[in-house]
Amino acid sequence: MSKGYLEAIHPVLPVKDVSLSLRFYTERLGFTIAFADDGENPKYAGVRRDNVEIHLQWHDSSEWEIGIDRPMLRLKVQNIEGLFTSFSEVDVFHEDTDLKETPWGTEEFAFYDLDKNGLTFYRDL
Repeated sequence: MSKGYLEAIHPVLPVKDVSLSLRFYTERLGFTIAFADDGENPKYAGVRRDNVEIHLQWHDSSEWEIGIDRPMLRLKVQNIEGLFTSFSEVDVFHEDTDLKETPWGTEEFAFYDLDKNGLTFYRDL
């Protein structure tokens, strides 16, 4: 009997406004819309770039506690320098965002999306 094979993971990020988040991910981060449950007022949608797919799910503002409860995604990439440059041109970084080598053997940079979900992009050294 086969033990099974894990093929992919599609993390679901909580967002306050799916349409606004779709625009952020497509217009600023270069993703395309994979699907949306409604064309005009989506509550659940997915975005895709290369082999990565992220799902965006609406959550009522009464459910939000901004702080350490936000998800943090780590995305392994190729040509991290080029990605860093392209993201720096669309004003998504905070003032301390920098491309740096880490003690754990990666080169990476990180920032938050509109809803404070963390996005870290890295490559192994």
